[in-house]
Amino acid sequence: MGVQGLTSFMEENGNILKDVHLRNSKLIIDGSNLFNLLYFDSGLDQSHGGDYDVFEDQVCKFFKALRDCDIDPFVIVDGGSDYTDKKFETLKERAQSRINTANDLSMGLQGRGGILPTLIKYVFKQILISLNVPYAQCICEADQDIASLARSWNCPVLSNDSDFYIFDIQAGFLPISHFHWQKVSMQRGSSIRYIPCKQYTTTSFCRHFNINRKVLPVFASVAGNDYIKLHNMGVSLRWEEYSSMKGRFARFNGLLNWLTHFHGQKDALDSVLRLISHSNNRQKTGAALQGLSLGIEEYHLPPSCLEWFFNDGVGPGPGRLPEPLRVLPDWTLLPLMEGRLPSCMVDVLLLGRMMQGAQVEDPRLPCGNNTSRSIRQVLYGLLLSGRRADHSSQRPPVDDVEEYYREGKNLTSSMVEAILPSAAEQMQLDTLHQAPRSVQLKVFLETLGVSQSTLSGVPPHLHLPVAVTCYWLRHAHPPPELPVLQALLLGLVYGELCRQRKSQRGFMEGPVLERLRGLIQRGRRSLDLGVAHAYSQWQCCLKESLHLNQLLCFPLAEPQCAWLYKGTLVHQLVTKLRGGLTPDSLLMGDLGSGQLYRAMLGAILNSHDSHEAAVIPFVSGLQRATPPSLTQPLDNLTASLHILALEYDDDDGAGGGNKSKPEDDMGWTLVSVRTRHKSKDRFNRSRNPEFSRKQGRIGWE
Repeated sequence: MGVQGLTSFMEENGNILKDVHLRNSKLIIDGSNLFNLLYFDSGLDQSHGGDYDVFEDQVCKFFKALRDCDIDPFVIVDGGSDYTDKKFETLKERAQSRINTANDLSMGLQGRGGILPTLIKYVFKQILISLNVPYAQCICEADQDIASLARSWNCPVLSNDSDFYIFDIQAGFLPISHFHWQKVSMQRGSSIRYIPCKQYTTTSFCRHFNINRKVLPVFASVAGNDYIKLHNMGVSLRWEEYSSMKGRFARFNGLLNWLTHFHGQKDALDSVLRLISHSNNRQKTGAALQGLSLGIEEYHLPPSCLEWFFNDGVGPGPGRLPEPLRVLPDWTLLPLMEGRLPSCMVDVLLLGRMMQGAQVEDPRLPCGNNTSRSIRQVLYGLLLSGRRADHSSQRPPVDDVEEYYREGKNLTSSMVEAILPSAAEQMQLDTLHQAPRSVQLKVFLETLGVSQSTLSGVPPHLHLPVAVTCYWLRHAHPPPELPVLQALLLGLVYGELCRQRKSQRGFMEGPVLERLRGLIQRGRRSLDLGVAHAYSQWQCCLKESLHLNQLLCFPLAEPQCAWLYKGTLVHQLVTKLRGGLTPDSLLMGDLGSGQLYRAMLGAILNSHDSHEAAVIPFVSGLQRATPPSLTQPLDNLTASLHILALEYDDDDGAGGGNKSKPEDDMGWTLVSVRTRHKSKDRFNRSRNPEFSRKQGRIGWE
């Protein structure tokens, strides 16, 4: 990010960075950089879909270190893409690079860079909220807003983005790579704590190279930043001829030596253009002028709306936004900055585009993001619904969105139709937040193909991930085998136990948590690409469902994402379940965990069953099922799920058993309820019809 190679150049000229002790200060943190650092530097899993709980521990430790040193953090993360779209080529290059990295990891290779888990931004945001750390999501990219706020508050910026070597921030830039938060120290003879780090200022840089700070943006643009790379335009300038050194940094050194002759941006830029014109044609000179001007403009610091947001809790007024951003409805601006709306909506509304992430998958299979496409289609329909041209037509036209995703080992794109489900046909983006909650919920459930009654047996904070699992089982390709589903649900049980342990005082760890923790893979980890592909699809479905839930103003409770998936556990569970281990053997000794597992499995079974479903029994009633193959159709998986269910006798006297309602350790009561549901016409060809059925379900009272 920023000027490629500049960070290494700074390291080579180490006397530019000054050792400082940071304490008792505000600190503006580039959040997108921080969660990259905390995940990758901690050596956390990248191949199995992520270990969010361990990441949460690292984030908590980091902010505790700041608190111990009386440092007040303000975390700012990127929002949508730059609305001018001048970084698009860079974004495509990075997307292809992530695909390459994911492919390397799928083969057991550790290449350059890394792959962040799908839900990392959600998890990071939720952790900061729980820690009461001030947090903001910018409307677009964050760099300018971060630098502007730091200049206004006269406090340093923490990041690893080399663009901050160019921004004129008086209080300085603290490179994350030199921010030793794990080595909190104490001043001699006092109890005052500080974090040792290195500080960069443009003053020290310009003094070292004898240049005027006004030409720094010219230096960055000519050297090549995210917005312009002259060599990609066929422009070649030999800055090494002006260098006083040899080696890989001769280009930077020569360019800086050449810039010592200029005192302003215009003179320096004009001279660069004359050099280009001398050795290239006029057409290239014109393109270079446009590109360099845009690159230089990025280091101009306009007033930031972040100060009003952090001080007064208000979003930017429409008049403070650049004209292109005024397509965003007023009601969305504050939730966007609070992270309560997905930043991808900015790209959809402004650019008509969605750039999909990359995960470790089987490259021979279609991209895992394809599985969640029909959820995104509804997201697009809701976002673009204000562009209806003909209100009288039965199916109003809406725009298509261009999606970029992996095909094989390459980045590709296709146009995806935006769709409005029947429940949302009267919705408009401008008034989406005013729609009745019942309508918002209906749209969400209709999109995922799940009935509200199906979820009634599940704790409310797990409604969304269970609904996602129902959707995933119908749409995943290849269809997931039974141990993959069982391991996923056991992982949710593990996460729930960990969540309770962290949030409840006096929580006693039981045998289930101990058993599951003992199965977590450690050390060198093998990888089953089929399992990785299935779970990648599930996480994609979960992410898009979280986005849709946010846009619909949270008709379902947003789950704590750190506890929903642990890759090094669920992958190992699949292996053990295939080898003969049964869920009941893992859940023995904790009735509450068994109830939760049964509730989730029962909801999934009921969601797919077109016949009367048996109520799922407790752990002791589990029967072993033979795992279906990866190529089995979904109906066969449903049949396999039925093997897990014993016939339930409604008569209390049958079998002489005691039919009293057991309660788990969270105070829920398990009851049996019978309901009927009518099938509904689906709203587009990509949807599967919802089955008409009688359902048995379990509910918490």
